[in-house]
Amino acid sequence: MPTENELFNAVDALLEEVAQDELPSPAERKRLREAAGLSQAQIASALNARREAVGNWEAGRTEPRPPKRAAYARLLEGLAARFPAPAAEAVTEARTAPETFTGRSAPAAAPPAAQHSSRPTHSDPPPADASPPTSRRPTARCTTPKPASATQTGDPRFAHGPLAVIDVADGAVSAYCLGGLVLDVPAKSLSALVEWVLTEAKLGAPRLHRSGKDADPLMVLTDAAAERYGLPTRLSDEERRAGRLHEDHKILKQLDKANWQLTRRGFGPWARIYRPAQGARRSCVQLCILGWNALDERSWGQAAQLPAPDLANLLGAYAERVMTPRGSTAVTGLELMTALHPPTRASEPDETGKRHREHNPGSLGTEPVECAPPEAPDGHPLLAHLPRFHQRTPAEVLVEEAYDWARPLTDDECTKRFVVGIDVNMAFAAAANGTVVGLGAPVHVKQPVFDPKLPGSWLVDLSHIALDPRLPSPFTPTGERPTGPAWYATPTVAYAVELGYRVTPLEAYVRPDNGRYLDGWYNRLRDAYVATMADLGVTPSMSPEEFLAAMDGHKQNDPRMAIVLTAIKATVKGGIGKLRERPRGGGWRPGQSWPALARPTWRPDIRAAVISKARINMHRKMLKLAGATGRYPVAVLSDCAVYASDGPGPLDFLPYEGGKPLPGGFRLGVSPGMVKHEGTQTTLWAEGAYEEHGPGLNLARYIKDGRVTHTDSGE
Repeated sequence: MPTENELFNAVDALLEEVAQDELPSPAERKRLREAAGLSQAQIASALNARREAVGNWEAGRTEPRPPKRAAYARLLEGLAARFPAPAAEAVTEARTAPETFTGRSAPAAAPPAAQHSSRPTHSDPPPADASPPTSRRPTARCTTPKPASATQTGDPRFAHGPLAVIDVADGAVSAYCLGGLVLDVPAKSLSALVEWVLTEAKLGAPRLHRSGKDADPLMVLTDAAAERYGLPTRLSDEERRAGRLHEDHKILKQLDKANWQLTRRGFGPWARIYRPAQGARRSCVQLCILGWNALDERSWGQAAQLPAPDLANLLGAYAERVMTPRGSTAVTGLELMTALHPPTRASEPDETGKRHREHNPGSLGTEPVECAPPEAPDGHPLLAHLPRFHQRTPAEVLVEEAYDWARPLTDDECTKRFVVGIDVNMAFAAAANGTVVGLGAPVHVKQPVFDPKLPGSWLVDLSHIALDPRLPSPFTPTGERPTGPAWYATPTVAYAVELGYRVTPLEAYVRPDNGRYLDGWYNRLRDAYVATMADLGVTPSMSPEEFLAAMDGHKQNDPRMAIVLTAIKATVKGGIGKLRERPRGGGWRPGQSWPALARPTWRPDIRAAVISKARINMHRKMLKLAGATGRYPVAVLSDCAVYASDGPGPLDFLPYEGGKPLPGGFRLGVSPGMVKHEGTQTTLWAEGAYEEHGPGLNLARYIKDGRVTHTDSGE
């Protein structure tokens, strides 16, 4: 018989096992990870699990099993102690029934018609330029209730979500929020609207990193709202060129009178209105003015034409998955980098117990760093000494760009019936993942020994490397073989070494202070992309055949989410592009500085490293496919490659053995780095295009719809 101690030990073990089974909800697991600034990959690495497993735990699709479950529970318990979730009182009620936020509950027995059809009346609103009385609370009306979103359950300060679309109907101003929630807006002036948003609207979003800042509330103004608050529905030609209202506009005077300030961008399509922070409290509102082309059609399609409730949900989905928009998708992509890697953090307490701001390791810091001379674009102040109209050679300038290469079809390829394009999903995001980039200033080195782990720019002669001419050279964007020494980013030179060639750099600008700065950025955008594709009916678990079928017309499944998808992809490309933003607007002259140079995130070397890796990734897959099948691309444009094929689909030329893709080659699927079908045309179409526009035509540019609208200049 077991002794008493043995029985107690068995019971204690059982209790411990039960305790380990107690995990927070899937949504809370994700909140805790994001609050700590951790990626799914980091948690997976610590628990010796797959990243996909962590994602499944956070989505509630699966649950961790022992012994990982106990370790995961311990991690979440520790994070919960450091990042407690504030009580979210009354949030769910605001989602399911109207409520006047005066500390009293809405009538419990109100019939549905009364709940959704009438607008509660208010007494006379405050005079212009006056803040609404603090005793007044916004009235919430909810139509088509939906479950509260992640931003609406963790923090009562932001109970109504990250943003609202302001519209006017029948003389009444309403703020349309996520999930059908509608708030009555009492403000009579723009300055009063800003005050109301900050004091009563409960809009905004919690920080993405524990050392970061909460997202400012976003107010989207329709034409009717802009007119109601004294703004023009369209900018004049002069204002549009300047990107802002004229400085003597009455609205600017009104804001100044109420002690509101504007950023250096002025009052433009994405105006930021603020008062200097008081301690840790921020007073800042972001405006998005639809009539001023704030939502560029190239990134947002016809979003600006949507009804206010639909637009609120669309922008809200983007805000929850990426972040609250801070400007164009390019600006938001750049801001997301900083939000996930804030430049400063709180120090440990000093001898008086006070904390101070200090550099946050792994970030780009608070001050810009000078680029290396070969990394500087034309017109940069570092190049002011060069003669006017000087054309820099490859030995003087780093040129890491995406592919734009094409060749004529061979006789054998002309016998194929089709040309088929495949496109890499989120190619730049996939390239950013795991890339080590410089965090600090460059160090100039003469006669360096190449180190593939050291980010930087290298002057090296790769002209001795001869590859099959049916493939583009991996070392130039044009695909042409190098003719002498040239500057390259680390991934390009590392690929030459990978191919088995000797490299002897002449000099280099390297960055000893480095890290995987973009990993968190990639993880968040990847998750946003995959989740949005799932909304459109395309999931990672699909077979190649199922994937191709699901992709056929997937954007028609939910046109609104298709817009979100386009915006996410534009955020990736635009964010990388912003790392080397060029001068904009009139008045600038070569050799002069421009505003973007003052940002710590103006980093042409990081942009070069990502684009270099994306191009190398593309070449590596094309080389694998050529070695296994003897098939070579006939055109490559950035992340799209075109192949001659006997059949009209990717599976007619991509090798799949037993349902498994070629290792290291192109793989059909939804995840970033995998490929999808871009388009198919006949070989006769290709030959006709060559005959009309010349053999240098890049078929990848027109493979999607087959319309060659102009002679290809390669621009």
